[in-house]
Amino acid sequence: MENVSEQRVALLVTSLSSLLTPMMGSAVNIAMPAIARDFSMDAVLLSWVASSYLLAAAIFLLPFGRLADIVGRKKIFVYGTVIFSSAALLAGLAPRANLFLFARLIQGIGAAMIFGTGIAILTSVFPPQRRGWVLGINVAATYTGLSLGPFVGGLLTQYLGWRWVFLFNVPLGVLILVAVWLKMPQEWAGSRGEPFDWKGSLAYTLMLTAFMLGFTWLPRWKGLVLLLAAAGTMPLFLIWEARHKHPIFQARLIRGNTVFAFSNLAALINYSATFAITFLLSLYLQYIKGFDPRAAGLVLIAQPVVMAAFSPLAGRLSDRLEPRLVASLGMGVSAAGLFLFVWLNAHSGLGFIVAALMLVGFGFALFSSPNTNAIMSSVDKKYYGVASATLGTMRMVGQMLSMGIATLVFSLFIGKVRITPAIYPLFLNSMRVSFVVFFVLCCCGVFFSLARGRLR
Repeated sequence: MENVSEQRVALLVTSLSSLLTPMMGSAVNIAMPAIARDFSMDAVLLSWVASSYLLAAAIFLLPFGRLADIVGRKKIFVYGTVIFSSAALLAGLAPRANLFLFARLIQGIGAAMIFGTGIAILTSVFPPQRRGWVLGINVAATYTGLSLGPFVGGLLTQYLGWRWVFLFNVPLGVLILVAVWLKMPQEWAGSRGEPFDWKGSLAYTLMLTAFMLGFTWLPRWKGLVLLLAAAGTMPLFLIWEARHKHPIFQARLIRGNTVFAFSNLAALINYSATFAITFLLSLYLQYIKGFDPRAAGLVLIAQPVVMAAFSPLAGRLSDRLEPRLVASLGMGVSAAGLFLFVWLNAHSGLGFIVAALMLVGFGFALFSSPNTNAIMSSVDKKYYGVASATLGTMRMVGQMLSMGIATLVFSLFIGKVRITPAIYPLFLNSMRVSFVVFFVLCCCGVFFSLARGRLR
């Protein structure tokens, strides 16, 4: 029998957390120029404000997802909220760039614990026939956070200073903890009592770290060495996981489940092609167009507002129609929006920018909820934590790759110098090249989304 009260509380708490983390992330993008000025960061180091957070989140998502299945999803969720909020406080008070980037790393660990459990908690308490709708609401909360982030970040940066972008998150984290403490006594652990694969977890962490750092350090030789090391380690990791009785990653979910494998691949590609849009446009609007942080934030909310508005509808559609078709259409629409950005220049009108952002946002809304529904509905209940964490890993790795592509292009076109009027033409060239790469990636993603096979 369904526990309606439990369902409502779980939806409220997970939606609040889904609102908090992306809101801070999009707010930070608006604060980038102010952070660069205070810490004298060059263009490449500035990209690590986002990349350090994404790197830590991507590395720890899967291990914490598995740990949540063993010790309890709510427990890991609560600890993650504490770590995330504490690191936000440290980042807001950091006096030096190295301590600030360290705080961003710790924040990424907390985010991994939140992302690796939120969807698993929802999937645990809601029946399959309502899952698409609930996941649509959760995705809408995420995009509401993305919508509020640029606006709130712009206001805070302009009137109180960029540090309040981080300090603002602390009371919101406390609110989530109070709600969990008072209203969510239930615990969920589908694999309680099973041992944790520490060796596999360490191998996974080292492999993913080598891959992510290697990609961001290209075209230098040490970047290539790390990529080769990661590629050589991957087969050994998969063999170990296939032989382990209780692995952190169920390799057979990929081998014998086309829907799961290709849906995660589609998510990876989609985030790789879209995440850095806000980062690039935040710099473009403030450096090239001369907008203040508040005005830039108002422009950038166009994309996430459309995401938030249409995600619940897309979730409902995926309960009635084949999720593969809805998600593939969404990725095609996002590709069209990215193609418009390829033609962005110093004289592009504000209407053009907003229209392209809305097109990308509409496509992302059509893609995300149905794709998440397909992933979670394709696995057994016992693996909800691992499935949720795998999807979260694809999201974080995709976001990291997106920033890595932007960083690599910056390295090739601009180098380690601060963005000044003298190099604005180089910045514009690097931005357009990045959008070409993102457009091609999104087109490839449509193919993998269609190739996943039918869910029902």
